[in-house]
Amino acid sequence: MEQNNLLKQVKIKQEGKELDFDSNKNDIKKIAIIGFCAAILIYFIIFLYNILFKSNIPHYDYIIVGSGLYGATFNYFAKKAGKKTLVIEKRNVTGGNLYCEKKFDIFIHKYGPHIFHTNNKSIWDLVNSIVEFTPYQYQPLTKVKNKLYNTQFTMWTFNQLWNVTTPKEAKRKIEKQKHRGEIYDLQDQGMSFVGKDLYKKFLKYYIQKEWKRDDEDLPPFIIPYLPTIYRYDTSYFNDTYQGIPVGCYNALFDKLLNNTEILFNVDFLKYKDNFTNMADKIIYTGKIDEYFNYVNTPLEYRTVKWDHEVVDKDNFQGTAVIHYPELKIPYIRTIEYKHFEPHNKKIQEKNKTIVSYEYVEEWNEDKEALYPLNDERNNNVYYRYKELAEKEKNIVFRGRLGEYKYFTMAEVFEEIVNEFNINLNKL
Repeated sequence: MEQNNLLKQVKIKQEGKELDFDSNKNDIKKIAIIGFCAAILIYFIIFLYNILFKSNIPHYDYIIVGSGLYGATFNYFAKKAGKKTLVIEKRNVTGGNLYCEKKFDIFIHKYGPHIFHTNNKSIWDLVNSIVEFTPYQYQPLTKVKNKLYNTQFTMWTFNQLWNVTTPKEAKRKIEKQKHRGEIYDLQDQGMSFVGKDLYKKFLKYYIQKEWKRDDEDLPPFIIPYLPTIYRYDTSYFNDTYQGIPVGCYNALFDKLLNNTEILFNVDFLKYKDNFTNMADKIIYTGKIDEYFNYVNTPLEYRTVKWDHEVVDKDNFQGTAVIHYPELKIPYIRTIEYKHFEPHNKKIQEKNKTIVSYEYVEEWNEDKEALYPLNDERNNNVYYRYKELAEKEKNIVFRGRLGEYKYFTMAEVFEEIVNEFNINLNKL
């Protein structure tokens, strides 16, 4: 009885009027029925919206940001695993910095020459199962005071420099010249590996041109190791398997991205929230600092530019690449592309060749971020970005720009093969 009396006394004032909420059961039932009907109506509206609108939005297992080597290779193995993928590309072509242009039937490596090289036979067999490779030994030369030397430090270099003919003579010469004291800078480091003559003639000024600063102002770890090869060898890479795809790297990317949905000329970061909701996982191969809007200050990169020249000759310099360490020459190397296809008679006999002059430039955010500048300052900044990346729920950062480190092409394939746990013997 007391509870009923209390309920009858409850009054709420609304808009100047008194409304009595009686404990009458019929009123309570009416309110409950109205609430239930409203809930059903809201549920039906949401259901209808999802059917009419959201069902038209595609969903992917992976959205891959960037169609460079990491992104394209990840796409290839994801599709082999039966996954649905979407590739988002900022440029209007695929291939990243391996993209090639064709002029006068000559393939131009638009972002510098690239040679696939590895000692891993399984990886070599794998890439050749995707596209045919032409075996090619990279044999660059270095020009100093109008004289050509083998770029890799081999017996040919030692013979040309000191007129020695045996490995014993060359080793004795180098050991006598090596830096033995404390290592304070890049010059000390370089001379501790190859001695004074080799370092100062071939490396010191080339490094200054390449890094835009004096070698005595650069940290030692930039050169972790400099090989000296005591045999008469002209190859730059000491790997068993070396080559370039037939049809250049475009042919490789055509296979890696075959039957793949690609959005060109799209900046993922402008539509990040939309794309994130369309996939179970995002594979981001762009710049990690740009993704986080440079919150920890921008990372630094090395960049270069190329001046391309068409020359009305069948042969301009007689080899693919020549390096120029002298400061008086503004470019660091010249590249003649037809020599990457020495057995292609069609282009070798043509009275046209294409030569590129490569210049190092100071990097800014408007230029291509080609090589991570892995000095102490930048590595510390990267680790702070990495901590942010690890907090992201469905996005992983991969590749040269996403992980802020250099990869060889073979290393990219090896990492992705391991990620998908692929048995190469069964491919």
